Amino acid sequence: MTISLGYQIPNFSYPGGVEALFDTVVAQARDAEASGFDTVLVMDHFYQLPGLGTPDQPMLEAYSTLAALAASTSSIQLSALVTGNTYRNPTLLAKTVSTLDVISHGRAILGLGAGWFEMEHEQLGFDFDTFTERFEKLDEALQIIHPMLRDERPEFTGRWYRAHGAMNVPRYRESVPIMLGGQGERKTFRLAARYADHMNIICALPDLPRKIEVLRQRCEEIDRDPATLKTSYLTSVGLVETPAEADELLAGVPEDRRAGVFVGTADVIADRIANEVLGAGLDGVIVNAPRNGHVPGVVSTLGAALAPLVG
Repeated sequence: MTISLGYQIPNFSYPGGVEALFDTVVAQARDAEASGFDTVLVMDHFYQLPGLGTPDQPMLEAYSTLAALAASTSSIQLSALVTGNTYRNPTLLAKTVSTLDVISHGRAILGLGAGWFEMEHEQLGFDFDTFTERFEKLDEALQIIHPMLRDERPEFTGRWYRAHGAMNVPRYRESVPIMLGGQGERKTFRLAARYADHMNIICALPDLPRKIEVLRQRCEEIDRDPATLKTSYLTSVGLVETPAEADELLAGVPEDRRAGVFVGTADVIADRIANEVLGAGLDGVIVNAPRNGHVPGVVSTLGAALAPLVG
């Protein structure tokens, strides 16, 4: 498994309303598959996120969507970026992602994070807990999920979770890859070094070189070869043809997030990603296009420009 070029779908507010909604998602996934992306990812949220829209805007449940996309595509990998650990019992999550792997014939990736969107937790009845407790939960969950995805039957009793000889059958592959997402140098990176196959770094662009170096240090602290932990960066892109279109698109982006959005023609976006993201020492990049990714031709154009960077 490797994520060299991923396409994330974070937005489901499309022309045509709910009747056209999933068809528009499928069209993006198929265009991504055909144009050189190796992975399609969706967010694991129940409400739309601040900065992308209002909470009452459409948001599909992640694993139902991924299962349907597995039946609508043939080769592209499928993942959540990232699953909120607080939303599911770890044994259920292991079973869910293993089922996705069977349905997709070995194309599932478990993307996982500690969870952070407090409004969802409060309104939907999930325990939010403290920052420290959420990471305690993530650590415990990984101690159950990691072996369950590798044909082992974990015996574990922790503060938050327990499993007693938990079975996970059927499985399509010997193991399903695990990707953690985040930027925490003390907690997330240590868990990634211990359990993950891939680390998706989500941070301000100027911080990226330091984050990569700290992640390497976390691997070395436990005698893991840093090269065995693959890395990628999540960024938003805005495909436009003119400066006026760029200004119009950026006007809808909160000011504190504009530095992390690559806006321009496909060639401009590709040059910036090559220099500022891949040039920092990462193995791959995951892009989303929340403002116009649903427009026919946008995903294909991005794939044609970006795929040669990682090919």
